[in-house]
Amino acid sequence: MSFPENQKKSIHHVVIIGGGFGGLYAAQTLAKAPVKVTLIDKRNFHVFQPLLYQVATGGLSPADISSPLRGILRHNKNTEILMGEVKNIDPQKQTVQLKYREISYDSLIVATGANHQYFGHEEWADKAPGLKTIEDALEMRRRIFIAFESAEKETDPKKREAWLTFAIIGGGPAGVELAGALAEIAHGTLTEDFRNINTKDAKIILIQSSDRILPSYAPLLSAQAQASLEQLGVTVLTGTRVTQMNNQMITVRHSDEFESIKARTVLWTAGMKASPMAQHLKECTGAELDKAGRVIVDRNFNIPGNENIFVIGDVANYAHQDGKPLPGVASVAMQSGKYVANLIKSLLQGKTISPFQYKDWGSLAVIGKHAAVVEMGFLKLSGFLAWAFWMFIHVFYLLEFDNKLIVMIQWAWSYFTMDKGARLITTPGEHPTIQLEEHDENLAQSPGLSQTIETVLLTEENAVVKNQDSNPTKSYVISNSGLD
Repeated sequence: MSFPENQKKSIHHVVIIGGGFGGLYAAQTLAKAPVKVTLIDKRNFHVFQPLLYQVATGGLSPADISSPLRGILRHNKNTEILMGEVKNIDPQKQTVQLKYREISYDSLIVATGANHQYFGHEEWADKAPGLKTIEDALEMRRRIFIAFESAEKETDPKKREAWLTFAIIGGGPAGVELAGALAEIAHGTLTEDFRNINTKDAKIILIQSSDRILPSYAPLLSAQAQASLEQLGVTVLTGTRVTQMNNQMITVRHSDEFESIKARTVLWTAGMKASPMAQHLKECTGAELDKAGRVIVDRNFNIPGNENIFVIGDVANYAHQDGKPLPGVASVAMQSGKYVANLIKSLLQGKTISPFQYKDWGSLAVIGKHAAVVEMGFLKLSGFLAWAFWMFIHVFYLLEFDNKLIVMIQWAWSYFTMDKGARLITTPGEHPTIQLEEHDENLAQSPGLSQTIETVLLTEENAVVKNQDSNPTKSYVISNSGLD
């Protein structure tokens, strides 16, 4: 593989789509290379995805685990950053089309990550949010704490029980960590905060389709993780599949038996599929996709027949090491991003580099305070040592010093006080609408906060609306969409 001579003589333009781990590590590796780099992402920040569950449970704020892309790459003088969405790729013209701009490339790196996988039940997406973005985490956080608030004012014991039942679907690392954090909130952090409910009555149910949670870990570690979860009060259902879902209930199947679970809050951590960019690459390049929608790439992460298009990270199926696709974890994205960047530099110099060899840094999952599991080759840890190692690794891989410092301070405070200070119910979106609903049926899906407005400040217009009417049958809607 080599680049044409005219590309070697002119400034080689590398376009990177996606500012996640893969795209960011590729850009950083190209920082001092004699190339021009353009990084395109729909957002202006990089998020440390392994800690999203802590945002979802109020332990950390979004800014604690996020960093502006321009700040991270400010010293890369050969790099420009464009906030936008790629609409089209033309391999023949070697162009990437944004909404208002067309960009030519010599090398293209696609690192657009993965989305949630609902296994043919896309209608469940609104009922059971996943956890891939900051927006997802904020929506989870909103639903979790609205559930406690709704239970506090619910007088019917059965309805209150449904509000205090949380179902987490998917027993991989994300599901295990989310279940453990939610159990710590319900059975520790919130126990003194409410007057009409006992948050220790909350039921956290973790549902896993296979016969054990953390199926990619050693069986002993899976068993230890389940024991730690059960000690925290989590109910673990293995060998169980969800068959139906609505706003108030899920139906699960275990063997040939069906069971209905009344749960007003359902959270999804079961599986992933490649981003829609993979399908677009199939259409414009003829790339082959696997069952998860990932692009099947060659040994250099190229789409066969397109030697200047590289696909890395969660959107790629790389099965050239042991015959199995590499896992969709951060370390794969980091290493593949570095490799492709170094490959481009070498090709421009007329050199070759060794084939890609993924180094498995191990797997880690935290369950709660002093409880975690770590698997690194022959080394298998659980308990306090695994928990301390998990904390060190996650702080180490946070990109900026201020993030590291803030997260360590937050974790230290939480360790000694059991408090989680980011327990805010917010409405994500550019034009949030706060809707106070008459019926609890709608409250879980709408950003309602209470039944009574006493003072609402509309700062954009310096207007104050006051209402002292506490009639619970009234419904108020306040929207700032007309303030622009």
